[in-house]
Amino acid sequence: MARLMSSALIRGLVRSSCAPTVAAVAQPTIHQFRNYSSGLGGDSTATGDSSSTRVAADPDTHQDFQPTTKSSNMSFDDIVSQDIKENPVLIYMKGYPDAPRCGFSALAVRVLKQYDVPISARDILGDLKLKESVKAHTNWPTFPQIFIKGEFVGGSDIILDMHQKGQLKDVLGDIAQKREQNESS
Repeated sequence: MARLMSSALIRGLVRSSCAPTVAAVAQPTIHQFRNYSSGLGGDSTATGDSSSTRVAADPDTHQDFQPTTKSSNMSFDDIVSQDIKENPVLIYMKGYPDAPRCGFSALAVRVLKQYDVPISARDILGDLKLKESVKAHTNWPTFPQIFIKGEFVGGSDIILDMHQKGQLKDVLGDIAQKREQNESS
């Protein structure tokens, strides 16, 4: 029975590879992503220690050669508070402004870039503890999360709505002016 199934499967694959194609379609490349453990689940070897985050990689590699990410002694709540205070336009997003990994994050960045303001961003996919700290800080479950002048504004839908109504121009106007003044001096 198994032999019958495998030969039928092979015949189907051979037929489909011989069939003419109407248009050439690029096949997506499959990447093997590393699982980043932060001690909140996933990797049973994670210690939850904030000084080092173990990166699960090749199981055949000795643990001395496994990559780790070093972090400061600041708590994630402190990092979030400091980010918000120090950056006039901040977005916690999936990916980075130049390489968003989510359509909503890409939309938020595209809208904000129209105002020529400096955008600071953090990728929340790299560390689960950071993601959870941001969620707890705002009491908002989804990403991206956008802060302007230290105030939580919302996600991409709210930024888009503010842009369409002309409200975002008023909110970001003085940030864009400060940037122009700094560049001219």
